[in-house]
Amino acid sequence: MSTSGRGRVVAVEEHTATEEFLTVAHGLDVVPGDEAEMTLMRTVEGSPEVRARLVDLDTRLREMDELGQDMAVLSLNPPGVQPYPAAAAVPLAREFNDALAAIVRRHPDRFGGLATVAPQDPVAAAAEVERAVGPLGLHGVMINSHTGGRYLDEPQFAPLLEAAEANRAPIYLHPRAPSMLAAYRDYGLPGAIWGYQAEAGLHAMRLILSGTLDRYPGLTIVLGHLGEGIPYWLRRIDNRHAFATRTAGAATPMRPLSIAPSEYFRRNFVVTTSGIDDPDVLELALRTVGADNIMFAIDAPYEDPAAALAFLRDAPLSEGQRTAIGHRTAERVFGIAPAGPTIPAPSIRKSASPEA
Repeated sequence: MSTSGRGRVVAVEEHTATEEFLTVAHGLDVVPGDEAEMTLMRTVEGSPEVRARLVDLDTRLREMDELGQDMAVLSLNPPGVQPYPAAAAVPLAREFNDALAAIVRRHPDRFGGLATVAPQDPVAAAAEVERAVGPLGLHGVMINSHTGGRYLDEPQFAPLLEAAEANRAPIYLHPRAPSMLAAYRDYGLPGAIWGYQAEAGLHAMRLILSGTLDRYPGLTIVLGHLGEGIPYWLRRIDNRHAFATRTAGAATPMRPLSIAPSEYFRRNFVVTTSGIDDPDVLELALRTVGADNIMFAIDAPYEDPAAALAFLRDAPLSEGQRTAIGHRTAERVFGIAPAGPTIPAPSIRKSASPEA
C-alpha cells in the first residue's frame, strides 16, 4: 500500500541512464539528420542536475518514498540508441538492457523496465524484444518514434512488430524531435512544447491509417501525454476517413480499413498522463478510452513528481478510476505483479505486572 493512503501508485514513463551508457553514447557518431537533436540531448544529459537525476536511483527511491510512489517503470532516456549507426546501436542496446534488468532484479517491487531496441536493424531489434521480455524479465519496449526518418508502418520493420505481437510486448511510442524538422526549427518548436507530440501523434496515425494494426491486431501501443492530441481529433478523423474512402477520386485517398480509426485507437492504444496534469484533458481521455486504458506517468526527470502525484491524488475521479489509473492498468498492460497483501506488524503486548 502506498504511503499516500490512496492505493498503489505505479508510474510508467520514468527515464534513466547509466554512467556507462552515457560515456559510450556521447562518444558515438550520430546519423545524418539527427545532429541538432543530439547536440541538445547531450547538453541536457551533461547537466549535473539532470545527469544525477538520471543515474542516481538511490535518491530516486528516497523521493518515491517521500511522495508515496510505489513503483517506477524505467526506460532509457530518449531518444535511446536510435540516432546511432546500427553497428554501434545494437550492442549498446543489449548492454543497457542487461543493466536495466539487473536494476529490476535488485528492486523488483520498486522498479520495472522497458527495454531499448535499435529499429535501424529490425531483425536484431526483434531478437532483442524476445530476449528483453523473456530471459531478462522486462515489461515491454520503448521506441522513440522515427528512426532515421522512417516509421514502424514501413515494411522493413515487420520483424520488429511481429516479435512485439508474438511476445505480447507493449511498445511505448515515445516522442522525439520531428523527422520533418524544417518547419519546427524556429521558436523552440521541435521540443516538448509542440514538436514532440506532433511527431508521436503522426507516428500513431501512420500505424492506424496504414492498415498496420490489421496486420498486427494484437499489438499494444502506449502513448504518453494523454494520447498526443489524438483523442481530441477522433470524431473528425473517423468522419474524414469515411468521406475519403467513399468519394471516388478523393484528393487524399485513404486505405480501406477493417474498422474505423477510432476503434483501432480504443483497441490497440493505451495512454498515460505523462506531463499532462490537466483535469479537463483527463476527462476527455476517460470519455475516449476509459480508465482501464489510462496509466499514471510522471516523465521523470523532466516533470515535477510532487505535482504529478498531487494531480493523481486530487483529480476528480471515482476511486475505481483512480485505482485503474494509479496501478491496475499498468499491471495489466505491462504484466506487473499486483502488490501483495499488506501484513500488519504484530502487536506488542506488555506482560502482566507481578503486582497486578
